[in-house]
Amino acid sequence: MVRPVTPLLTVDVIIEMADRPGRPVVLIERRNPPPGWALPGGFVDVGETLEAAAVREAREETSLDVELKVLLGNYSDPARDTRGHTVSAVYIAEAIGEPLAADDAKDLGLFDPEHCPQLAFDHCRIMTDYLHYRGQGVLPPLRNKEKISD
Repeated sequence: MVRPVTPLLTVDVIIEMADRPGRPVVLIERRNPPPGWALPGGFVDVGETLEAAAVREAREETSLDVELKVLLGNYSDPARDTRGHTVSAVYIAEAIGEPLAADDAKDLGLFDPEHCPQLAFDHCRIMTDYLHYRGQGVLPPLRNKEKISD
């Protein structure tokens, strides 16, 4: 059987700081191209579950042990990453403690999710969906037919 050529699989994690007023979220400043602020995340390793990859990537980039709470959604726009087609499973998690930038993060910050800096990839779209969930308690609607590039 010929293996199909498929997008690369990634995870991203919206980390709410449960021990801080207003539950700010952790964003990283990327060490590698493309530059900018982003959600912690990265590629899923062969033999690894999505959930394990999300916990691992969060720990590697923020030094936090996270507890995954919700799968916010899957993001698959072929244009979401300028380096190539990726599909990301995005989780909402919570953590306590002091985040520290590590691995692919050259810096990090805690942000009110309604007032984030400009974000890389499609992370602005993801944050909009997260705010919908945070405000209404329901997952955002599926985007069955539209191509989304932010």
